[in-house]
Amino acid sequence: MQVTEKCFDKVKKDCFKFIKSQETSTEKFSNKDKMLKTFLIPICFWIANKTNNKKPYFVGLAGGQGTGKTTISSILKIILEKYFKLKVFKISIDDFYKTRKERFNLSKKIHPMLMTRGVPGTHDVQMMLNFFKKVKSKNFKKIELPDFNKAIDDRSAKKYWYKLKEKPDVIIFEGWCVGAKAELDKTLKKSINSLEKTNDQKFLWRNYVNKQLKTNYKKLYSQLNCMIYLKAENFSLLQKWRLKQEHKLWLKSKKSSSHKIMNKSDILKFMQTYQRITENMFKKMPKYASIVLNLNSNHQIKSAIYKKK
Repeated sequence: MQVTEKCFDKVKKDCFKFIKSQETSTEKFSNKDKMLKTFLIPICFWIANKTNNKKPYFVGLAGGQGTGKTTISSILKIILEKYFKLKVFKISIDDFYKTRKERFNLSKKIHPMLMTRGVPGTHDVQMMLNFFKKVKSKNFKKIELPDFNKAIDDRSAKKYWYKLKEKPDVIIFEGWCVGAKAELDKTLKKSINSLEKTNDQKFLWRNYVNKQLKTNYKKLYSQLNCMIYLKAENFSLLQKWRLKQEHKLWLKSKKSSSHKIMNKSDILKFMQTYQRITENMFKKMPKYASIVLNLNSNHQIKSAIYKKK
């Protein structure tokens, strides 16, 4: 307990400053002390104990839409850097989305629904695998990595890309489908929402996505050293949180008329493309994730479950 308090005293100023930057006039974080002391600081001790100076330790962090992946991963980064003096690089699988042009070509070749970013098959997996390989190399050289701008639904210009100049001790790789596993083929035939029933009557879209999980994404996720999963109580809550998330994006981007911000109807339709894999992760992820953070309906961490060795 003493080491937790010592760590808390060292990091609270920076953590609270970041948390404040994520708040809006109508949405404030509560129980910040508890979140840090009870959950996030112990996780950082757990991660720090597994690092070595030979190669980066890859932390996968997953959770449904709006669960707080970016916030949690950012706080973990602050703690690991400030208290443990580790070099941490954080990146989202979202930054590796294919460009609009690439997704357009995919939608023409495979299925129209692949124009919509999100599901496995809409990321540049080879680019991610190349990044993992380069960052593990003994002869490390500066790496440039893409930045995806969701407000314009396309990859940012190269001048905005991330520049990784030195080898990190820890890499936090976050995203809604990070670590997701494929379904059994027989379960794909039953539509789980109106979008699938109407737009994927021949199962082409869901079969393609599931095949990606079986192959390319399985290879990608095998590179991760551990998985942290943010588990919401149900899919309806994720829809509610995703609407709040989009409102935040609108507040940040409203000065630009070129930004593509979605309305409520668009978001609910958009989230149907995520539902199948999200529901499957609800069932499967707690069985194999290294750490499961259970979230309550108020968007707060209520418990942490560490996988037994």
